Amino acid sequence: MQRALQLAAHARDAENEVPVGAVLVLDGEIAGLGWNRNITLHDPTAHAEIMALRAAGEKQANHRLVGATLYVTLEPCSMCAMALIHARIGRVVYAANDPKTGAAGSVFDTLIDARHNHRIDVQGGLLAEEASTMLREFFRSRRGA
Repeated sequence: MQRALQLAAHARDAENEVPVGAVLVLDGEIAGLGWNRNITLHDPTAHAEIMALRAAGEKQANHRLVGATLYVTLEPCSMCAMALIHARIGRVVYAANDPKTGAAGSVFDTLIDARHNHRIDVQGGLLAEEASTMLREFFRSRRGA
């Protein structure tokens, strides 16, 4: 999660993006890194989780990342949650809850919904204060600008 926080800071500082970072680990090794790039790339799907999935899929030459763990600084949204399900991610560990669009239990239960043919183990709250502070300060600075 420390690496994901570094990527979130990079998104904020280098690209003026919402500070969200993601690290995908497969078989004990980093398989993909991502940070929010939707503004930079003019792509509404370029969330940190999607970017990490794309990088890992390319590295593994496979769209299935069975058993991988994703560490992300903000609870995934519904779009990202479904991409994680389609990739067959085994576990998601996130830092801060997203009380507006969270799909790992805060608003929606997408990752664990029994109607899907794949469910993901979910753990929230790892380094939540650090991630929440970064997000809060980012939006406060944007409102003040």
